[in-house]
Amino acid sequence: MSSNTDGAKSHARRDLLLKIQSDAQTCWEESKVFQAEPGNKLPGPGEKFFGNFPYPYMNGLLHLGHAFSLSKLEFGAAYHRLRGSNVLLPFGFHCTGMPIKASADKLAREIQLYGNPPVFPVAEDDSSAEVAEDNQADQAAVAPDKFKSKKSKAAAKTGLQKFQWEIMRGFGLSDEEIAKFQDPSHWLTYFPPLAMEDLKAFGLGYEEAEENGQNCEGYEVHHLLSIGCQPCADHDRATGEGVQPQEYVLIKMKVIPPFPPKLKALEGKNVYLAAATLRPETMYGQTNCWVLPDGKYGAFEINETDVFIVTARSALNLAYQHLSRVPEKPTCLVELAGNDLIGLPLRSPLSFNEIIYALPMLTILTDKGTGIVTSVPSDSPDDYMALQDLITKPALRTKFGVKDEWVLPFNVIPIINIPEFGDKSAEKVCLDLKIKSQNDKEKLAEAKRMTYLKGFTDGVMIVGEYDGRKVQEAKPLIKNKLLGEGSAVLYSEPEKKVMSRSGDECVVALTDQWYITYGETEWKQKAVKCLENMNTFSAETRNGFEHTLGWLNQWACSRSFGLGTRIPWDEQFLVESLSDSTLYMAYYTIAHHLQNGNMYGQEISSIKPEEMTDEVWEYVFCDGPAPKSDISPALLSRMKQEFEYWYPFDIRVSGKDLIQNHLTFSIYNHTALVPDHHWPRGFRCNGHLMLNSEKMSKSTGNFRTLRQAIEEFSSDATRFALADAGDGMDDANFVFETANAAILRLTKEITWMEEVIAAESSLRGGSPSTYADNVFANEINIAVKETEKSYNNFMFRDALKSGFYDLQLARDEYRLSCGSAGMNRELLGRFMEVQTRLITPICPHYAEHVWQKILKKEGFAIKAGWPVAGTPDPTLRSANKYLQDSIVLMRKLLQKQESGSKKPKKGAAPPPAESKLTVGLIYVNEHYDGWKEQCLRVLQSNFDSQARSFAPDEEINEALKNCFIDRETNFKQVQKLCMPFIRFKKDEARNVGPQALNLKLPFGEIDVLEENLELIRRQLGLEHVEVLSAFDGAARAKAGRHAPVLDKNPPSPGEPVAIFMSKEEFGAQS
Repeated sequence: MSSNTDGAKSHARRDLLLKIQSDAQTCWEESKVFQAEPGNKLPGPGEKFFGNFPYPYMNGLLHLGHAFSLSKLEFGAAYHRLRGSNVLLPFGFHCTGMPIKASADKLAREIQLYGNPPVFPVAEDDSSAEVAEDNQADQAAVAPDKFKSKKSKAAAKTGLQKFQWEIMRGFGLSDEEIAKFQDPSHWLTYFPPLAMEDLKAFGLGYEEAEENGQNCEGYEVHHLLSIGCQPCADHDRATGEGVQPQEYVLIKMKVIPPFPPKLKALEGKNVYLAAATLRPETMYGQTNCWVLPDGKYGAFEINETDVFIVTARSALNLAYQHLSRVPEKPTCLVELAGNDLIGLPLRSPLSFNEIIYALPMLTILTDKGTGIVTSVPSDSPDDYMALQDLITKPALRTKFGVKDEWVLPFNVIPIINIPEFGDKSAEKVCLDLKIKSQNDKEKLAEAKRMTYLKGFTDGVMIVGEYDGRKVQEAKPLIKNKLLGEGSAVLYSEPEKKVMSRSGDECVVALTDQWYITYGETEWKQKAVKCLENMNTFSAETRNGFEHTLGWLNQWACSRSFGLGTRIPWDEQFLVESLSDSTLYMAYYTIAHHLQNGNMYGQEISSIKPEEMTDEVWEYVFCDGPAPKSDISPALLSRMKQEFEYWYPFDIRVSGKDLIQNHLTFSIYNHTALVPDHHWPRGFRCNGHLMLNSEKMSKSTGNFRTLRQAIEEFSSDATRFALADAGDGMDDANFVFETANAAILRLTKEITWMEEVIAAESSLRGGSPSTYADNVFANEINIAVKETEKSYNNFMFRDALKSGFYDLQLARDEYRLSCGSAGMNRELLGRFMEVQTRLITPICPHYAEHVWQKILKKEGFAIKAGWPVAGTPDPTLRSANKYLQDSIVLMRKLLQKQESGSKKPKKGAAPPPAESKLTVGLIYVNEHYDGWKEQCLRVLQSNFDSQARSFAPDEEINEALKNCFIDRETNFKQVQKLCMPFIRFKKDEARNVGPQALNLKLPFGEIDVLEENLELIRRQLGLEHVEVLSAFDGAARAKAGRHAPVLDKNPPSPGEPVAIFMSKEEFGAQS
């Protein structure tokens, strides 16, 4: 923690930035700098920029997670505005879907249960509230229809649950105000205006705001349902976004009478242990079934005659899939423990054993499947090891009351032949991996990884009516056989635990539902074509879209709960929130005509809602014929012209979680509804945001609203830290220290520029002319080019590095290099102007202040234009790096030599003061010679400059041997010297190209060093410095007693050797 003094100083600097921020925003608002007006003709390349952002839910204040994704669009739009593009950056607020209605209902329930204001019970912190990842190895494989990124949004949302009232208190609301939020409409009038205030304070260059108020076919479909009895789509979930239903085959294993006492109440009914499996083709090899001894089970009525013994969790899913006597309400006839089921005799479909028994397995997870597991030890490593444990451990049988006849007579039954693993794959892989028991989870997971996929793709059935058929062919046939005979039923449940925003756990339900059939062949081809022509800004993003297009098919697009638009032809349903937001970007282009600048649409407009008929929309958006309408032809034409000016949008920025739904929907719906020249041009996706390397979480307090961040750091320091947080698909990291450092950097830069302007007359006049001037001017040119490239690629961390950090380092180096001659006035002026423009998209308020108040420039910094730059000189940059690196190395050598000379021998007098090292002799060899020259010539002749690759090492070694065979008798000794040098040069050539293999550097080393003798003297604290050729005999003589150093460590290109001595010693040598 910083001290109070530091804190006060920090607040003063931050307050300065807040004042600058307020002044700039007032200036922008008065001048309407962000107001976008379309031109009268279609724009050419680069003349317009239209970007947008998925509007945030208005169930709370905007936070830094919103700001991070939004910043990518804001920085990009600001960059294009700076360059002179006509920029449209509209913004809206999402007020449909479940979140607001669910939160309002939660408040109402809390008041009903705990009073107004509520007095909540004190609950202990329970780590079990954290959402646990399912680690059951059987289900560990990623389903083929899922795109997995490195961190899930579900993980980002995990945390201890809080009451809704407490969440609202966290927004700074009073108890009296919170009670009003029981009415969903109150959210819509309260949060959007606050969001607009926050966006304005953030410096967002947006045009207008709007509130979000598409065609499908109907059928019966599986989808996730909240226990509150409404469909629960991705954005209705607190955890579990992207989770889909997993379909199983439920094997009906009939309990053979007579029933034990625990099951007496079930006599007269068909009682089944119902086991969920993903591998129905393996049922021929059943030797038993498994139950969890201490698991909780129940006998649930399925219909008038049938009873399934399963867990209560799976019974609830079954009840919503028409597999319960009372629909949507499981009826438990008997509560059972796993121990009650051990030893039950069963008749299971397809099994070659007429009777099998229920046996104990200790590793069953009851949060997946039904808690009843089939046992096929020929092909399941888990089953094989669990059965072996019972066979080989009598004490284990005794512990659970397992009779020998339930286990010992049952042998492994071969059913599938798998190449490399034979017809008993589980037995082979368990023996190969030396697995000892069913508790060896890591090895068992590896065993399944090795056999399951190969069994499906390459396995061949060796039993049953599909003997000789590949497993992947036989699997669906056997599944249909079991279902057709009534020996099994289909069962679905969520792949992982899913919690709705209303706080309910979700089940899979079979309901009447409207859905959109994405994936239809012709439509999918259009979507693929659209994606091919889009800029996704990263290969990982493109891979995500391609994967989603590969599996996306039916999507449930309606719900019966929440806020939103009614489906026109079936008004009992609302449009699901991810399906109602795929084409609204087009609406932005004409919203001002319909809403008259009011985000609620409450201002009187010249167009009535009912006048916006399908024919009008077709005309405006879809190149349709002119409609018969009460809207004036001129206004219709104007709306069409404005849409065609702005569309298509150039980029949509979003979090990566929307790839698998909303963004792909957007591609599909654009290709279905608008001509291809209006299809989207780009999607840029990013990871989620951590704070200080930890998950952002309200429950832990590691959380900041956008408003809090701006108040704490200022808008520009917040934006600075957001740009620095990261740009890729991995989770980014907002660091408070970076934001605080930005406050210091920006305010110190303001002070420095004010001082430079005040002392302008003392600066060196004339055109830049010195070596240091040329280097600094070159660094400015490089910064302009590199930053331009980064902004074009929407890589803002890189833009911040090249356009601010690196440029400041170049300025600081220039200041040191100039010495007594001083810095050049013209060059410093260019530096201040260029740096201001380069940082403008990220820190616009700071830039506006510098532009207008310090540099006294006309107009606005945010529209100042991109700086013009000359062609960067990479040779000059290399020469300067050589110079600076050489000074660093010489300084270290001098310090080492000085410290050595100051240590007198024991008993000896200290050295006299006149022996101080004040003379430096720098020896240079500008041309590789000897064995290094031979190595380079060999590498040159064995290098493919196009592919940047070398011939095989054997050929290079043979060529080296031929070079040295006449001159060296011991080639191995020479080879020892060569190999490190060759490895270094090969790596360098692969990185920079063939110039790395040149026999000399692209610049004159002696010239560079001699031109900067004054700098070298000043940096090293020397009185006299000479630059000498290592091949000049007279020059070598000056080294005197130090000459052997030149033989022991001879200089080579890029590696000069310095020798230091006292003035007296140098005088004696001369």
